[in-house]
Amino acid sequence: MKKENDMRIRLYNARVLAMDGDMEIRRGEVWVDKNRIVYVGPEKPFTDGSDETENSSRRMSVSGQEEDKWDREIDLEGNLVMPGFINAHTHSAMTFLRSYADDLPLQEWLQQQVFPMEAKLTGEDIYELSRLAILEYLSGGITANFDMYFQPEMIAKASMDCGFRTVLVSSLNNFTSSLEAMEEEYLRWNHYDERIHYHLGFHAEYTTSEELLKGVAALAERYQAPVYTHNSETRREVEECIKRHGMTPTAYLDSLGLFRYGGGGYHCVYLTDEDIRIFRERGLSVVTNPGSNTKLASGIARISDILEAGINLAIGTDGPASNNCLDMFREMFLVTGLAKLREENAAAVPAEAVLRMAVSGGAQALGLADCGCLAEGKLADLIVIDLQQPNMQPVNNPVKNLVYSGSKQNVKLTMVNGQILYEDGKYFVGTEPEALYERANWIIRRMTEN
Repeated sequence: MKKENDMRIRLYNARVLAMDGDMEIRRGEVWVDKNRIVYVGPEKPFTDGSDETENSSRRMSVSGQEEDKWDREIDLEGNLVMPGFINAHTHSAMTFLRSYADDLPLQEWLQQQVFPMEAKLTGEDIYELSRLAILEYLSGGITANFDMYFQPEMIAKASMDCGFRTVLVSSLNNFTSSLEAMEEEYLRWNHYDERIHYHLGFHAEYTTSEELLKGVAALAERYQAPVYTHNSETRREVEECIKRHGMTPTAYLDSLGLFRYGGGGYHCVYLTDEDIRIFRERGLSVVTNPGSNTKLASGIARISDILEAGINLAIGTDGPASNNCLDMFREMFLVTGLAKLREENAAAVPAEAVLRMAVSGGAQALGLADCGCLAEGKLADLIVIDLQQPNMQPVNNPVKNLVYSGSKQNVKLTMVNGQILYEDGKYFVGTEPEALYERANWIIRRMTEN
């Protein structure tokens, strides 16, 4: 029997949003061979004049040669196939604090609720809680994430066991990890599995000493590697950094040489004009997190100005403790909705720009060059959107529908690395969801009772 990710799968009778240069939707089909896309285009003719039903598995290849039989053919019945969403900033294992530590500003939330509970986490907890988050990613059409949390080996194990794609980033700060551990993780996880990657990073300026930051800069220089961190999330963070160093977080970190080889910042709510210039000149990505910023009352990012500056923008949910919901549909609507309110301009940040942020912008931010579009040779990370639901009808403009009216209920299928991990409400991740729910509830009970 073939392994799932060794299969040849044909998705046909589809609307195809390839996002390989434009946002046009075309009728056609997508072929997957193992973990790669091998064809995107119009439906191919049959090789002979025989009855279609009997010969549906014998098709012409792009080169005109007859293909072997498909392992599976999926009639999409006019539904939409597109690249998967990329969650460009999250802390997956924080599922245990969903709806536990709410209705507090960021600093109080962290100091009084989050940090004390995180001290009780075990490695096995992080593994189980990360798997729970992966279920939510898959049912929402997310095919890759950028995960910053403790014990990256447990996050990587959870992703590999589920078949998911994860880019790890260090959460180094004054209290956890070390420069030596980060370098070891960088070397290990960038040569371990095709679905796992690793970037240098640290939690934030306000939790990381200058000595450690200079050490990160030295590692970035040694490996000519990008660096990522929380940046200018709140007004208080920026004001306190200016008091300490006479500069904003962006300017201060850049002065230490941390961004010589690129990277990015999460949140970036309070970027100044000078910060935006630094982001543009250093080729940094801004990862906006409107759900978390709204819930924590942190503020509204300058999305229009960042777009106008030509800076790459991506979208992240942040963790399920500060956001509660790992939902890219909600994030997309908030990106454009809050920008329109901030600018008092209904034309600000159109749907097409937001969808690019959620897909190709995320791929660029994470360094996933083979993701972010449907094209021959790219990784088979894709989703199918059910257009046959009231919120997607009439089919005037599916791209705008995705951003303005789409929801997780519209996700029919999620494929990662050529493997179908979610389809029509069922998960194919090596374990039953109910077992993960039970485990997560046991973990939080253990923590709160002790």
